[in-house]
Amino acid sequence: MKVLVILGHPRTDSLCGALAEAYRDGARSSGAEVRSLELANLEFDPHVHTPSPNQQPLEDDLDAARELVAWADHLVFVFPTWWGTMPALLKGFLDRVMTPEFAFRSCEGGTGYEGLLQGRSAQLITTMDTPVLIHQLLYRQPGINAMARATLGFCGIRPVRSLMLGSVREADDRQREAWLERARQEGLRLEHGRESLRERATFKLGGWLQALRLQFYPMTFVAYTAGALAAAPDGGVSRNPVFWLGYLCLFLLEVATVLVNERVDFGSDRQNRFYSAFTGGSRVLVEGRLSLREINAGTSVALGGFAAAFAALLAVAPGDAGPMLWVTGVLAVLAIGYTAPPLKLSYRGLGEVDVALTHSLGVLLCGYVFLAGDWTDPLPWWLSLPLFLAIIPSITLSGIPDREADAAVAKRTLAVRLGNGGALGVALVFTGLAAVAGTAFHLTGWAQGAYAGIAYFVVPHAAWLIWMLWRERQRGAPGGRIDGLMAVSLAYVLWFGLVPLVNLAAA
Repeated sequence: MKVLVILGHPRTDSLCGALAEAYRDGARSSGAEVRSLELANLEFDPHVHTPSPNQQPLEDDLDAARELVAWADHLVFVFPTWWGTMPALLKGFLDRVMTPEFAFRSCEGGTGYEGLLQGRSAQLITTMDTPVLIHQLLYRQPGINAMARATLGFCGIRPVRSLMLGSVREADDRQREAWLERARQEGLRLEHGRESLRERATFKLGGWLQALRLQFYPMTFVAYTAGALAAAPDGGVSRNPVFWLGYLCLFLLEVATVLVNERVDFGSDRQNRFYSAFTGGSRVLVEGRLSLREINAGTSVALGGFAAAFAALLAVAPGDAGPMLWVTGVLAVLAIGYTAPPLKLSYRGLGEVDVALTHSLGVLLCGYVFLAGDWTDPLPWWLSLPLFLAIIPSITLSGIPDREADAAVAKRTLAVRLGNGGALGVALVFTGLAAVAGTAFHLTGWAQGAYAGIAYFVVPHAAWLIWMLWRERQRGAPGGRIDGLMAVSLAYVLWFGLVPLVNLAAA
């Protein structure tokens, strides 16, 4: 392991200097290769005088310092906390060294920035006159937060550990010796790796939560619940174990689906420049947060859990097992087959219809038959129609940011097949059709009045969305991110789930 210890105190003969030396001793004892940077001994201008720091030539000392940062696996910053944060010397060093195209770069996906120092970890050791507990609780450790999150974390460095020592003003020699020993022990910990078991577990847990893409699950729950309520079970659904067991089946099936998508779409995700929370996959494989082996294992666990939960559901559900088997079986095939071979529906130009069908009629019909409804009853079929129409715009629009990457791997979304303008046209037409269907159901009372009152919400929302879509087409339908359109189109879908849910619950 390669460790760089950076002393940010303007005096090398300080307590911070001694702490840096103690850490170096511990790190060397752990077997690490250790190098040092004492900022007080560097010749450089800490001020950025140009519009961009990249326009200001680096002094020789900063060139050498940047090479050391690039060399290191683990960065250690030792500095005093003055006025709640780092000294001007260290701040000036970071301003000059952590520059665009070295520490980070702008990109068109995610938050708009990408850290370039990934694969490195860091340790912060800071001294202060304020008692540590007061600094944490009252002042909320601004200097540590700035370094760990807004600087090092922003540049892709993780994890960032911190060791705060204080109050220096009230410390005697015995206390200072204890602090030096703590710094030495921090360096010695490197013999067990740069990450603790807890840090590795936290990182993996975050990766799994990112992979699950939980932002897509609420709509499934709303449609499923509407289907269950439409079956009119005695006592409602909230206290019905069959209802919750059925949703567990759908939840696990959705988990398996998004993980399969992650694996099959890896080629597209890796090339996608315009990813966001709703497009471009979760990127856990691209970012290395999870491995392909872990994704495959997670898929197997989810499918196994789905099979076990469905077997338990068949044992306790009041309806006939036959309709439950074929309804759930067809849903599972269509959901997994969105990207998984041999169907690979999204690669054959059927992905948008597949998503709209599974997330409307598919889950709604499951809720209906799980709660003993008859699948031949026209109610769940009519109930799902406006929702199906409303989903098409958002799933079609999601293909626009992904279009270049999808085309490169022969994924035939509507955006790839029709171009961005064609995809916007499809979204515009189906936005209008959904509004017409919702209004018709509102006026006629079809589907047992489940859509009563929906016209008051969807007509103005549809007009807003149609205007946005028309304006985008008039602009020439450029590619790239369309976050505003995505947000408005996804919100549009919610009306077609929430209004029936409220009306059926009140019936």
